[in-house]
Amino acid sequence: MIRKISILTNNFIGINARAWEEIAFIPANSEPQLESDFQEVLGVKPTRCYLDNTGLIGVLLTMNKNGIIVNGNVSPEYIKGLIPDSDINVASVNDSINAVGNDIVTNDHGAIIHEDFSKKSEKLISDALGVEVVRKTIGGIKTVGSASVVTNKGMLVNPETTDEEIDYLTKFFKVPVKIGTANYGSMFVGSCIIANSKGALVGSSTTPIEIGRIDDVL
Repeated sequence: MIRKISILTNNFIGINARAWEEIAFIPANSEPQLESDFQEVLGVKPTRCYLDNTGLIGVLLTMNKNGIIVNGNVSPEYIKGLIPDSDINVASVNDSINAVGNDIVTNDHGAIIHEDFSKKSEKLISDALGVEVVRKTIGGIKTVGSASVVTNKGMLVNPETTDEEIDYLTKFFKVPVKIGTANYGSMFVGSCIIANSKGALVGSSTTPIEIGRIDDVL
């Protein structure tokens, strides 16, 4: 299922929220309807919160089934307090590259990270997510989490991504990969889409043609 939404009047919904199979986070002050959108489309009940005193949750957090990575200003204890019934790993990354949601793209099979992360951060990310980590650009963009979106079902990447990259990503993440845009031509699809294997929420400016491509792969 796919549904067009906005969060806090922003069509770049991936900036403000993050979801995986069993856990999701949305801004504390977001619209009441948003909880229903997450439950009906993604099959997960979201937790309302702020990270680093902002609602930029999708920028400051990313996750897979094994772990949650947060910005260095957010403590693991705070995240664990939001999801007390979960034993998922939580790691806080203190690095000059600190918008971890924009700088990491991951599913349950692997993670690609911004090329400029430190070696210490690379190991911390790998240990928390429990997957192989690779430094790589996607379509020439270092902020790989904003330039792509991946689930355990498929991956959408920006139109500058080459055929060679698509072949590599398909093997690395173990899912089909296709190019596309969202929000009427934005190639920063990770900032426009929130998805898991059950469905996808897309920015409200996303066109029917774009939704068709998103539906094909996610």
